[in-house]
Amino acid sequence: MKNFSWWLNRKDTDGNNVFQGGFLGLDNIGVFDRSAPLPTGGHLDQADGTAWMALYCQNLLEIAIELAVDNPVYVEQAQSLFEHFAWIAVAMNRIGADNASLWDEEDGFFYDVLRLPDGTATRLKVRSLVGLIPLAATSLVGGWADRRFPELVAGAREFMVRHPAVEATISSHEALGPNADGRYLFALFGEDRLRRILSRMLDEGEFLGPHGIRSLSRYHAEHPYTFEVHGETYGVGYLPAESDSGMFGGNSNWRGPVWFPVNLLLIRALLNLHAFHGPEFTVECPTGSGRQLTLYEVAREISDRLTATFLSDADGHRPVHGAQAKFAKDPHWKDLILFYEYFHGDNGAGLGASHQTGWTGLSAVTATLFHTLGDQEWSTRGRESLRPTGDREEPLS
Repeated sequence: MKNFSWWLNRKDTDGNNVFQGGFLGLDNIGVFDRSAPLPTGGHLDQADGTAWMALYCQNLLEIAIELAVDNPVYVEQAQSLFEHFAWIAVAMNRIGADNASLWDEEDGFFYDVLRLPDGTATRLKVRSLVGLIPLAATSLVGGWADRRFPELVAGAREFMVRHPAVEATISSHEALGPNADGRYLFALFGEDRLRRILSRMLDEGEFLGPHGIRSLSRYHAEHPYTFEVHGETYGVGYLPAESDSGMFGGNSNWRGPVWFPVNLLLIRALLNLHAFHGPEFTVECPTGSGRQLTLYEVAREISDRLTATFLSDADGHRPVHGAQAKFAKDPHWKDLILFYEYFHGDNGAGLGASHQTGWTGLSAVTATLFHTLGDQEWSTRGRESLRPTGDREEPLS
């Protein structure tokens, strides 16, 4: 809570629940070096940094509810965290004049906003994980919470009544639920924006690569984004492998490769959304294919693409080995798989640090999840509201 409060009090320049936290977001995925002063002056409202804070609220809220089972004092803290989340959701969905809001209605995507010293604002229209992190800020609280803590739900509803802007934002996407199974969905946007974001994320010409969700849309391979300041041009182009600049050491590239930890956050969000909306909610995957999938099936599709990075193809080659013949063909090496820092956005070759098991080891989680709990079981259990766990009842997610 001290850490959360520091970000809340120190990195919200205008007090509008939109955050400018430098590395609170993603480092060199954007136009400017976020750890240095902007060449334009002013500050950068971060769509990803703001969404991280929303997810932070959700995580702390879940912890507070769990702790409140044994210590009721945490109910009050859960109420406070809900209110913080609600105001962030309002800020994320605000429609402002002159490119001042994070959401771009024309593109159906979230972008960072550059606020200049003269009071004007410009959306930096780079299609990247910056616009997908708001999807990751999606959590479920099971129906047991309102049965055990009715005062928390009552307090949340009373807060919404007192603040019409909150009620208009959250009730529009059923964030307070509950759905038919008694679950409460905490998300930053409703069905319309969800479908629009997913149409880009699941487009193989944009984010959906053969080995997972890319950190930058492949659209920028042919259409790099540029921004001119004082005669200098700053730009972002699609780079599926290593960075072509020395920014942040040069070997940490967020401009096109696949990163497992963010893919896992997106998978988690899709599973939560499936558990809330159920099998009736489908989207086209890949975009333009005509194939309709449930959000569980979309999550599994992304997981399978991640896993395929390490599996042998018909010729016995594992994409993770890339063009390294020694690792790919030598019988002493070809089955010794390295869990790299990130992976080539087009062919899955391992890049960066070669033993990044701290997060790429998450590949074992997805393989276990989707191949232990089968599709048929998910189609039924995904709609059950609760499962018993000791003396508590918790959501499946």
